[in-house]
Amino acid sequence: MELKPLYALLFGGAMTIVLLLLLRIGQRIFVPGHTVGGDLAKGNSARRLLQVGQVLAVFLIAAAAVKNCVEGQDLKRDIVWALLMGALGLMLLVVSGRAGLMLLLRSRLPAEIDRGNIAAGVAAGAHYVATGIITSRAVAGNDLPSLGLSLVFFLLAQLTLHVFVSLFRFLTVYDDAEQIQGENLAAAISYGGVAISIAILIARALEGDFVSWAISLKGYGVALLFAFALWPVRQLLVQTLLLGYPFTLRGGKLDDGISAERNEGMGILEAVSYLATALSIARLA
Repeated sequence: MELKPLYALLFGGAMTIVLLLLLRIGQRIFVPGHTVGGDLAKGNSARRLLQVGQVLAVFLIAAAAVKNCVEGQDLKRDIVWALLMGALGLMLLVVSGRAGLMLLLRSRLPAEIDRGNIAAGVAAGAHYVATGIITSRAVAGNDLPSLGLSLVFFLLAQLTLHVFVSLFRFLTVYDDAEQIQGENLAAAISYGGVAISIAILIARALEGDFVSWAISLKGYGVALLFAFALWPVRQLLVQTLLLGYPFTLRGGKLDDGISAERNEGMGILEAVSYLATALSIARLA
């Protein structure tokens, strides 16, 4: 049964408010010194960027909870499962987002954010958005089997994100964590573009109904092959075609512009090219 637009809109608005309240309550309990309101009013710019990334991720999860869990046939059932999946998605976002930052950008990142390192804030905010994109697609369903499948595919998607981001950064000759710790905004923007773009492609790979483990995992793997399209985007499209530098299989003048010259324009161009490619693949493939 197709949801009526007004029903879905009202449900989505209510779900967003509930999850934002849960985020606020959770922050007041577990990190009282770093709430959304407190950081935006008195915190540093890095902390503000992290909070904004979290809030955007919450909006994505709220909308997905309605789209993936609400059927429009039984109001009580819709409320229960939307709340359950939404709250689960929020919890997974906060836990996996923090753990992912520690793994991908090393344990120094929280200290850099507290210090006011804007590059660290950009990277952290982008990583939370990437995690929110994956969470919003992985957490779905309105019964216990769907709940179990959601958790399995969420863990698989998070592992995929970490592996693909780490592999893709081998294209650069500079160390992302080191550059971001050194307040290199261009490197942070580049990292953020990669993380969000790969998350979009992973979310695309998660689409479709579960038939069997063999069929679903095969389809997931095939869909992820599109992530390798980001390599020619960086080395050929951005570095050679747009910037006019010689083609290289790895590194090159683009790396120099981002790491040595700290050219934010190059970082933005690289990130936007990744995002445009990922969105095009998600829409057309």
